[in-house]
Parts: sequence; C-alpha cells; structure tokens
Amino acid sequence: MIQGWFSRPVEVAVGVAGSIRHISNAQQAVELLTGQWRDAGSAQHGAALRACRRAMSGDVPADNAREAFISAAREAHVLVE
Repeated sequence: MIQGWFSRPVEVAVGVAGSIRHISNAQQAVELLTGQWRDAGSAQHGAALRACRRAMSGDVPADNAREAFISAAREAHVLVE
C-alpha cells in the first residue's frame, strides 16, 4: 500500500483549539477522516474516504483524493483557506 502523496499539503484546523495540521498524503487524510471528523457520515466525508483509500491502493491519482479531501474539509468547516 502506498501513501498517495499530494502535490501540495492541505491545511486543516483540528481539535478544540483549532491546531493547524498539514495533510500531505492520502494516508494522513484517512487517519484524520476516520478519527473525530466533524461531519462524519456525510456524502462528502464518504467520498473523501473512498478516494483516499483508492489513492493508497494506486487506483486513482493522489490529487483526485486531495480534491475530495478538500471538499470534505470545506464542508466540515475545518479547511484553512
């Protein structure tokens, strides 16, 4: 299994204090999405999780997963833009 490196990290605010994390690959995104994600179970969350897992298996380009992760992070209001 590969990590699925993104072309650029995605910045998200996590935790109660809103600490900034730089998500650099699909594996890190999956770890965050399967943890305490604000909108877990939403359509965007599910799509991001599937895309990241597929990027880790080499089925889709990592940047496809990056875009899906950005959409989920935007929906959950954790994306730092």
